[in-house]
Amino acid sequence: MPSLLVTLCTYNERENIERLLPEIFAAAPQAHVLVIDDSSPDGTGQYAQRISEQDPRVHVLHRPVKEGLGAATAAGMQWGIDRGYELLLNMDADFSHPPRYIPDLVAAMDRADVAIASRYVPGGKIVNWGLKRHVMSRTINFYARVILGLSTRDNSGSFRCYRASKLAEIPPSRLRAKGYAIQEELLYRCRKVGCRFVEVPFTFEERRFGTTKISLKEAIDAPLALLKIRLQG
Repeated sequence: MPSLLVTLCTYNERENIERLLPEIFAAAPQAHVLVIDDSSPDGTGQYAQRISEQDPRVHVLHRPVKEGLGAATAAGMQWGIDRGYELLLNMDADFSHPPRYIPDLVAAMDRADVAIASRYVPGGKIVNWGLKRHVMSRTINFYARVILGLSTRDNSGSFRCYRASKLAEIPPSRLRAKGYAIQEELLYRCRKVGCRFVEVPFTFEERRFGTTKISLKEAIDAPLALLKIRLQG
């Protein structure tokens, strides 16, 4: 069984983390979990630290300032690469990515370098979204395929499993996105180093506690960020 690190980028996710960690280990008892916390005021980082002192499978990367999802994601991946994990599985910390799909993503790595939990392949679906969110998501995914030359259908979600040895071929200095555009950029960089992709259907659910971190500014900035990534190579 390949060594597996599950990475969770957190900011004010205390209520979710308390319930999420047991479900991750129920789905993947062999996994380790890295919580990358950007100094959450609600004590997410401190809670994760206490759990890590009781369970050697849990690790915490405390970041002193909130620099954005892109920077946190890259930091977590580099942490896993440096420590020799074979597979890195990233997921949101708010239960929108149900842990029960972790075994499906890991199994798909037998035939891929990146396994994407996909809302937009047969069998995938989304629960309780309004028309506006559907239109925004479909639009950014179409835009990413056109601008970045991606063939995958779900490019904006973060629920994915990566082969660490392929991620290691991407210099950290090449990652430019600081916000949510990191998801599309990672697929673009992975494609450029020859990764094989597979999409695994899953059901996207609403977060259980807290509020979404996606701002209007993030939504507006993402298309421009992707265009810059494509032009700068």
